[in-house]
Amino acid sequence: MANDSGSGKNSLPGSASLLSELVQINSVNPDQAGPKSGPGGEAEVAHWVADRSRQLGGDVTVEEVEPGRPNVYAYFEGDSDKTVLVDVHLDTVGVEHMTDDPFDGRFENGRIYGRGSVDTKATFAVVLDALRSLSDENRTLRPNLILAGTVGEEAGGFAGAYRLEEWLGGDRATPDQIIVAEPTLCAPVYGHKGGLGLNITVHGEAAHSSKPELGRNAIVAAARVIAALDDEHLRLTGERPATEVGNGTLAVTTIDGGLAGNIIPDRCDIQVNRRIAPGEDTETMVPKLEDIIRQAARPEPVDIELTYGKVFQAFYREASTSLVQELADLASEDGAVAAYGTNAVAYDHLPSDIVVFGPGSIDQAHKAQEWVDVSELTKAGNIYRRWLT
Repeated sequence: MANDSGSGKNSLPGSASLLSELVQINSVNPDQAGPKSGPGGEAEVAHWVADRSRQLGGDVTVEEVEPGRPNVYAYFEGDSDKTVLVDVHLDTVGVEHMTDDPFDGRFENGRIYGRGSVDTKATFAVVLDALRSLSDENRTLRPNLILAGTVGEEAGGFAGAYRLEEWLGGDRATPDQIIVAEPTLCAPVYGHKGGLGLNITVHGEAAHSSKPELGRNAIVAAARVIAALDDEHLRLTGERPATEVGNGTLAVTTIDGGLAGNIIPDRCDIQVNRRIAPGEDTETMVPKLEDIIRQAARPEPVDIELTYGKVFQAFYREASTSLVQELADLASEDGAVAAYGTNAVAYDHLPSDIVVFGPGSIDQAHKAQEWVDVSELTKAGNIYRRWLT
């Protein structure tokens, strides 16, 4: 591919050059790995962030969350009692559907290309470059800064974020402000939905398809379950939303059943995704869904499992909070809400000011070709420099 940077990568802004290096490190979430990516995992990129942070004077902790999958926490001392945290997830989505080299990190058309370029290695590059430039200028951070890299955001139930939350809950003070890195076009996002998943197995009894009355058709029972869940979705979306984030939703996302064209199916598996809006009662949500499913499937028995064993409550802060207003002023962007979920669900109970924020657009994330405009990196870098000083 042609490189339009003039003399090459060395002439790029510091954040763009760092991002190019980061994209070249494969950190595909292992749950989404395939032949093109190999086994994936976050270890290599975690140690890259750790090494760069140490070079910049950070006090670094590397903590294994799962075998071979570490979080990394880098502490940079400021000259005030205030502490801020920037959480950047280390993993990326899979690359099997990508149409070009997912890890080339090339600079072309004013953009850095490759998996993770926008979601969300860009923030690592921007923050590390801001720290480097402030150090070169002998400028001191105003707040203490924790730059955290967390595993398992794209799949796995936000395991890294919840481990970080436990790490913060030791003898460390809760950060005053938290930025969760995602591509928001540098607009501070103050709310998004939570969610839960259900794995449902409807049981029947196999029989010859010429005599269906001798069996119990699990797919037919599952069809009744799907119809009942769709009715629940329509009820949810017909309600008046409590916040600008909108209503909860419910969707059947996968179905798998049947043995052969001439056998009455003895089981059918369904996956369900329930998005949770701010203000919804999560205590009664799972029992209510279980009741809807079992009633619809009767008389066939049903097994229901909560994916990851957790309900992820919605994230929401008021648009008037100080961090939303501060970043909105620095970015000249209004606060917003988002449709997607983030690591912020793990921190919503903390008393900190929290926003989701970062360069680039979510519209470029997870696609067959991923990129971020270098101008977005520059904009985010200027915002971070001002925020940290």
